[in-house]
Amino acid sequence: MATEPVLAALEVAAVRRRHGLARSSVLSDYWSLTKPEVNFLIAITAAAGFWMGAPASFAHFPWTSLFHTLVGTVLVASGAATLNQLIELRFDAQMRRTARRPLVSRRIEPSRALWFGISLSVIGAIYLAVTTNALASLLSILTLLGYLFLYTPMKRKTPLCTLIGALPGAAPPLIGWAAACGRLDVNAWLLFAIVFLWQFPHFMAIAWMYREDYARAGYIVLPGGKSKDRFVAWQTLLPSLALLAVALGPAIRGESGIVYLAGALVLGGAFLCYSARFTFRMSTVSARQLLFASILYLPALFAFLALDKK
Repeated sequence: MATEPVLAALEVAAVRRRHGLARSSVLSDYWSLTKPEVNFLIAITAAAGFWMGAPASFAHFPWTSLFHTLVGTVLVASGAATLNQLIELRFDAQMRRTARRPLVSRRIEPSRALWFGISLSVIGAIYLAVTTNALASLLSILTLLGYLFLYTPMKRKTPLCTLIGALPGAAPPLIGWAAACGRLDVNAWLLFAIVFLWQFPHFMAIAWMYREDYARAGYIVLPGGKSKDRFVAWQTLLPSLALLAVALGPAIRGESGIVYLAGALVLGGAFLCYSARFTFRMSTVSARQLLFASILYLPALFAFLALDKK
């Protein structure tokens, strides 16, 4: 029939569209394996470390090195996120919030995820070594190993896993600083301390919101019984108080000026208010508000720090 070529062309176009959608879906699944929302915060903290560790002159700022640092750091972080989901595959299947992840739903085979995660991690570490320096690369490797082989298994053994996980979680500023100047000093560790303390209220909000999910999967991120509320309260309020004080460090040490000092006080005070509200009125609503406040706090604080660098 005369219409057959037209129909055939339409069928081919439809097949191509379906294949295009399939390819797009696969790319989207691999993209989600890397946890891009977490990588966003990692990139911000690594950039802050690089910015503060680099020479003060804006005209001679090493923008290319900053780019290489972020690429390498995000590659390693993406590999760690992928391998973490592979290790926790059996447990993620038991949680509502993770049940639709690509590995759990078998949209990506574990063997493919294994090679994807290893490749990203190795390429990222080598990339940092070649484009920045060996110290930045070594820190990225130690961060990955600590995250996968200390924090990940400890989540099923002790509520102190938050303390253990906060160590590799606070490493991106160190990686950025090391990439900028090839060494670490007191100011680098000050940034580390800020991110370290920030993680406690941030994760306590998440742990409280999904406490039943975590318990169902066998994660011991919170203690059982009556001590749970007291544990969450201390892990939220004390680090928030300490964070308010430690965040003033760059201004006290002369690394930043009055603009950062004012910003750190306002942001720290607001963050402390949300932490206190959650501590004394534990609910899903107050936990969600604290989580949102924590996500805004860190980028805003480091933005003030970068803008007011001396």
